[in-house]
Order: sequence, then C-alpha cells, then structure tokens
Amino acid sequence: MSDVAASNPEAYRIARRKMVEAQLKARGINEPRLLEAMGRVPRHFFVDEALAAQSYSDSPLPIGYGQTISQPYIVAFMIEALALAAADRVLEIGSGSGYQTAILAALSGEVFAVERLKPIFLKGRANLEKLGLSNIRLKLDDGTLGWPEMAPYDVIIVAAGGPKAPPPLIEQLAPGGRLIVPVGPSADKQQLLFLRKDSQGGLSRSLLGGCRFVNLVGRHGW
Repeated sequence: MSDVAASNPEAYRIARRKMVEAQLKARGINEPRLLEAMGRVPRHFFVDEALAAQSYSDSPLPIGYGQTISQPYIVAFMIEALALAAADRVLEIGSGSGYQTAILAALSGEVFAVERLKPIFLKGRANLEKLGLSNIRLKLDDGTLGWPEMAPYDVIIVAAGGPKAPPPLIEQLAPGGRLIVPVGPSADKQQLLFLRKDSQGGLSRSLLGGCRFVNLVGRHGW
C-alpha cells in the first residue's frame, strides 16, 4: 500500500481481503472462522505507524526490542493446526504487540496472554484496548513458566523458539489439550512442534515444518 492509501480505512479493508486471498487461502488455510477473523482484525493497529503501509505484507515486522509481529501466514498456520473451539481457554506465550492475541480472542472463549518485556507488554495492552475485547487477560512475566494460577488450558501457543517445549506448559495443558511451540537448537534450525495430551496425560507429538522465531527467553527457554 502507498502512504496515501494507508490513511484510508477502506484501503486497509481491501488490503486485509487481499491478504486473506493471496497469503492464506492460496497457501491452504481454509478454516472459515479463522479466515473471517484475519480479514477483520486490523493488523495495522499492531505495528508502528511508520510501518503501517507494510502491515498486510507477507512478512514479519519489527515491533522494537528485537521482537517481531509474525507473518500473517504463520499466525494462521499455527492457529489452524490447533483447531480452536469457541469455548476453549487459550494460553498465549509471547503476546508481543497483541495481533495474534486478538485473532485468538475472536476464535475462543478466553485468552490468557503472557509477555516478558514491559515496553512490549504495555504497547500490546494499549493496542488491544483499542479493539475493546473483553475475553483477554494479560500478564507481564516469564512466559516459559506459563500462568499456573489460571490452568488448565485447552490450547497453548508459543510465539518464540526454544530448545524444547517448556515442562510447565505441558503440565498446564488440559486432557485433550493441544500445544504448539517452535523448537530447535538455533533460530535458523527450528521446527513447529505440535503436542496433544490424552485423557491419561500421555503426549502425542508431531513436527509441522520449519519456521523461524525470535528466541524464547526464560527459565525454561534460552
């Protein structure tokens, strides 16, 4: 989008529609509720004003302090894999500027979002307040510890890459729950790990493909 178009709400709406068609549907994302949410949530709210014209591009964007807002496709891919239900309780680790948080809130019952960097946490909270969403709770803390007071969770999504799935997150996953987390020995050697917990507490594991995320920093991360 040009800078002139970026100041026009209709231009943003058109850009979101193009994003959904070209970046999501064309690459195999087909869950109707997810596509609707990503066509509705204003991604430009969640980036710095100087980057607003790039807000619907097929790429991650910096949000400061070495952090990024994820590429729209990877947000959609991870959320679709988790098969969210309307009543699900979701724990998000690394909420950043709040874009993925807003998508999760549109698709689930409650979202509990944890961010470790205070300036990013404050920015994300302000961004989400613009949308008036009432089913989100935010916490400033080490995300690798989860949010045990609010556990268990039907879904856990981690937006940063660590050496393995943090044990506290697995513990906080409800029976039947799903967890997705980037894992690997370095940022350029990550895979999306998908875990499902059965009714007896056992875990099934699968790898969903390569990815590249910022480091998951904390007691159970880097």
